[in-house]
Amino acid sequence: MFKLCFISAMATSLGILMANPADAATAVRPLADAEPIYYRTVKVDGVSIFYREAGRPDAPTILLLHGFPSSSRMYEPLFTRLSGHYHLVAPDYPGFGNSDAPNVKDFSYTFDHLSEVVQHFTETLGLQHYVLFVQDYGGPVGMRLAVNHPERVDAIIVQNAVSHEDGLGPLWDSRRKFWKDRAANEATLRENFLSLASTRQRHIGSNPRPDTINPDLWTDEFAFLSRPGEADIQTDLFYSYQTNVASYPSWQAWLQQHQPPTLVVWGKYDPSFLVAEAAAYKRDLPNAEVHVLDAGHFAIYEKPDEIASLISSFLGRTTSDRAKEH
Repeated sequence: MFKLCFISAMATSLGILMANPADAATAVRPLADAEPIYYRTVKVDGVSIFYREAGRPDAPTILLLHGFPSSSRMYEPLFTRLSGHYHLVAPDYPGFGNSDAPNVKDFSYTFDHLSEVVQHFTETLGLQHYVLFVQDYGGPVGMRLAVNHPERVDAIIVQNAVSHEDGLGPLWDSRRKFWKDRAANEATLRENFLSLASTRQRHIGSNPRPDTINPDLWTDEFAFLSRPGEADIQTDLFYSYQTNVASYPSWQAWLQQHQPPTLVVWGKYDPSFLVAEAAAYKRDLPNAEVHVLDAGHFAIYEKPDEIASLISSFLGRTTSDRAKEH
């Protein structure tokens, strides 16, 4: 109780809003009005990329970039709630979901390479402007897109994705050891990072009501992690994660310089990414709208109505503000 009260007090002092479930869904269309979801593939740099798409192509585009060990499927709750107003596009990265998963001997699984493929994916689809929605691994992929082409980014929505050291908690101590000495720490990393227990913990976190989380979510993700060759892919990619941490200062400088309209929705029960990260964004983006949710790392599954309502309200204000500027 003390911990939650402290978080609430800290959030208030920093202008962060602790979300109230009673406020959810007031600005979201009924599900009956949702546009159909299409499940498509396109060749990008010789790799078949699977993606979900819904909404009118002439509507404002939201590019949704998923986390680990998920896929574009994690955004289905938002597709059914937002596609009446927005054009939503969510790809699976190479090695994830229904996209091709080339062998590690044939494909370099680094964040630089994944970001390059995603950027080429957006260009193949002709996406010239978009709102970036980033979660977990989507953060480093999306920040690379933003730095490379700031003119394409209309706004940013962050859901438990880190761009500051503030967000990396004690769990990252062992992960840093892996980066420092891969050979000596790889077996431990694989056991701690790719196991069923760890996959479950990513969803449960410190939630005091674990019985509210659907176990299908982590068993499905563990089945994905158990595919042949997947452990090698994810180990290589996580070794590359150290390049993201090294890039934090440059990403922070980019945010400070460009001041994109930003919405942060943060699940406070996240075991990997600390709630302090939500406040860290306010240092770079004083006008950012930040909400701390009664949810975990995969808050979209737990609070889809709340998050959809916050997005709808945020983008409505952003559009209105831009119209006034012009």
